[in-house]
Amino acid sequence: MSATLHSDAILQAKLWYAQRISAMILGLCIAIHLFIMFYAIRGGLTAGEILGRTQGNWFFAIFYEVFVLACFIHAPIGLANILRENFPRSPGVRVLPWILAILILVLGTTAVLGVFTGGIGR
Repeated sequence: MSATLHSDAILQAKLWYAQRISAMILGLCIAIHLFIMFYAIRGGLTAGEILGRTQGNWFFAIFYEVFVLACFIHAPIGLANILRENFPRSPGVRVLPWILAILILVLGTTAVLGVFTGGIGR
């Protein structure tokens, strides 16, 4: 096996593991997020009251940033696989997953900071 094929196989294995581990984290985050939403809605809290409770709360900020980071890892790998399988010679195969990763990280972190600092709607 040539060195290039060997290193490509190692990279693919690492990406496979990263996507599976991030999927496990996402599944847990989604379950916790849904539990929190159902609990808040059942208690009759409004969106404003929920944001009032999350503002300045480090636990929620860290939890949702972990959620963002798991999406940042998971989604671009999946998109890259889909593009590589369907459009193997397209230049977008390498570029689009990076654009998606940057958008998820920037927009997700901005949302977390907005909820944490109370900067939403200002």
